[in-house]
Amino acid sequence: MQILTTDTFPGREIEPLGLVRGSTVRAKHIGSDIVAGLRNLVGGEVKEYAALLAGAREQALDRMTDEARALGADAVIGARLETSTIAQGASEILAYGTAVRFK
Repeated sequence: MQILTTDTFPGREIEPLGLVRGSTVRAKHIGSDIVAGLRNLVGGEVKEYAALLAGAREQALDRMTDEARALGADAVIGARLETSTIAQGASEILAYGTAVRFK
């Protein structure tokens, strides 16, 4: 399934099916926090958090795609990602867009 950030699908006539979304909430691991704290002392990318967020984004996108497939969609347009803090050390990643079917 193709996921686009644009509000149209170039070269295709589409029929909107509705809003689709997927989300996940992830919490930091104490071991990752310790390593990240040490990395903050010397600078550089905090790979532990980058990997955590990358996995969360993929899971949210997968859940959005699953919802679109359940509607019979061929693609998702207007896709967006957002994040918010749920509690100290836990964040939600939300993926949403419009499921569409090709005419």
